[in-house]
Amino acid sequence: MPAPELNEEMDDVAPEVVATRVDITVGPEDEGLRLDRVLARHLPEFSRTRLQALIAEGRVQRAGQPIAGGSAKAVAGESYSVEVPEPENATPAAQDIALNIVYEDDHLIVVDKPAGMVVHPAPGSPDGTLVNALLFHCGTSLSGIGGVRRPGIVHRLDKDTSGLIVVAKNDRAHKRLAAQFADHGRTGPLERAYLAFIWGAPDLPSGTVDAPLARHPVARERIAVRTGGRFAITHWQRLATYADTLGRPIASLVECQLETGRTHQIRVHMAHIGHPLLGDTVYGVGQRTRASRLPDSTRGALDGLGRQALHAARLGFEHPATGEFMAFESALPADLARLQETLEAGG
Repeated sequence: MPAPELNEEMDDVAPEVVATRVDITVGPEDEGLRLDRVLARHLPEFSRTRLQALIAEGRVQRAGQPIAGGSAKAVAGESYSVEVPEPENATPAAQDIALNIVYEDDHLIVVDKPAGMVVHPAPGSPDGTLVNALLFHCGTSLSGIGGVRRPGIVHRLDKDTSGLIVVAKNDRAHKRLAAQFADHGRTGPLERAYLAFIWGAPDLPSGTVDAPLARHPVARERIAVRTGGRFAITHWQRLATYADTLGRPIASLVECQLETGRTHQIRVHMAHIGHPLLGDTVYGVGQRTRASRLPDSTRGALDGLGRQALHAARLGFEHPATGEFMAFESALPADLARLQETLEAGG
């Protein structure tokens, strides 16, 4: 069966090596059909699930522009190019990597992931991942639904986002956890909260960002707010505001809760409303003027951060076997705690 959709902020958006490009022209018999169905007929060696994934990755283009979604209708005479990446053949190896295990039983394991660790093998990160560590720790007791390169993985975090992640140890647990993450807490018990340090101070104490996301049309490793992208909703609440050396608001701590789980969602959404995350070198460029207003101690903490100031601080879900609601919290790691300490000290 195909792997369930992975949720949350994801880490594997680096472009893969493209091996081939296939050009397809839509014939009269395909007029008005869903594009993914048309592509599947022309490329029988690929499943519709695989083709839908290539579309979502921006690898299917018309006139040089990525297609927004597989539900788009084909038009006779139009031409499409499909980029097919080289297959990834390697099976992840078990590696003795230390894990901060918060909870574990026969059905699942909750890990407090450090910043800098990729969740599963991906282009540019073939090993040293959470999956490699889990294979060593759990042996064969990981769900196989995620496939050979991501066993047990129900959701992901960015490489440089720290915090809580739950992994399934069997297929039954994987299916039930995946259903909760797919619902994103709209009707079910799932709870997720992220702490983010952002530039500036929002005028309102709380708000919602409702803006569709898709791959950037030029910079393929980036995500952008784009008309026709996948809908994405982030709820945020301001917890604290910090001042610069002159007592003016310079940064804030916000709690973000996701109603959807798109790649880089929090980072892109907060930048979209003018409050990019501290330390985010992808979506938070152009902050040198603001940074110059920080106290020396805070600038030092920020320079030493080396990542976006984002932490998955709270995770709650219904246990897939017992039905019991389980809630976990993770304190800010040392680098973000140091940043917070210097921001609170102010000028």
